[in-house]
Amino acid sequence: MCAMKPLEGITVIDFSQFLSGPSASLRLSDLGARVIKVERPGSGDICRRLYISNLVIDGDSSIFHAINRNKESLCADLKKQEDADFVKRLIGKADVMIQNFRPSVMEKLGFHYEAVKEMNPALIYGEVTGYGSEGPWKDSPGQDLLAQSRSGLVWVKDKNGERPSPFGLAIADIMAGVHLAQGILSCMVRRAVTGEGAHVQVSLLESVIDIQLEQLSEYMNGGNCAHPSATPHSHNGIYETEEGYLAIASSYTDPADVHETKVLTWEQLMKQDGFKALDMIQEIEREGGPVMRTTRCPIRIDGQLFKSRKGSPRTGEHSAKIRKELFQ
Repeated sequence: MCAMKPLEGITVIDFSQFLSGPSASLRLSDLGARVIKVERPGSGDICRRLYISNLVIDGDSSIFHAINRNKESLCADLKKQEDADFVKRLIGKADVMIQNFRPSVMEKLGFHYEAVKEMNPALIYGEVTGYGSEGPWKDSPGQDLLAQSRSGLVWVKDKNGERPSPFGLAIADIMAGVHLAQGILSCMVRRAVTGEGAHVQVSLLESVIDIQLEQLSEYMNGGNCAHPSATPHSHNGIYETEEGYLAIASSYTDPADVHETKVLTWEQLMKQDGFKALDMIQEIEREGGPVMRTTRCPIRIDGQLFKSRKGSPRTGEHSAKIRKELFQ
């Protein structure tokens, strides 16, 4: 019998869309929290139609399925008083709230931190912005590529620092989600001691600056790193051979200690015993929908892996259930 997940009994109200906020609530859901995703009636989360995904499954993008698995969907029009009042009552019973709208959007709707704190003083309010809530960039679009570019991260892939190139991953969004989840969890620990709620704020820019800490610290302290280019250890790198690409890396403590590995494609990776031993793949599905393969939570606690068969919700799938529960 599986042990109790560490966040069972915790309820998260998630207003966020796209990737940053939903990736944080995904991790909380993986660890046992109940996540109620608040979506606009009809269209729902814009990520359902995310343009960079070429694969649509059961009417939604594969990205939406992957990052919103194991959640519930409640449709509510926050501009309508009846829906807004219902959501406020829901927040009053919740443990965590997450949103990633531009600054001022939630203020206009009446769901900014100061207002929500009045509804539920013990609530932990998680917020993701593009560039923080102050300064000349605060109202700029919080988009992953733009945050990468403003942070200097786009230079890291080029060893000589001659041409900027963005990562092929939404690294600003995902890292902001990681940091938001960390901040929320830390405040849950504090709340268990003090009973106090909290306002947790992260931004895409701060998150991608943080992951450059090694080279930024060298740059700011007079090192040889004149720009955020790739690792200064020139003998480390990827080299083409007759049998494919080979990655070579030496130890930082003993340069004579050199390690190597083949550079694998996803197809090659999934055939490796080392990958199979991790058991990183799980299957999820909606009721009446197709089975989809995706990754599992990367965290183990007391040796336990956290998997769930429950797929992403259809738009408003749980609205009636959630409304009925609140009025019981």
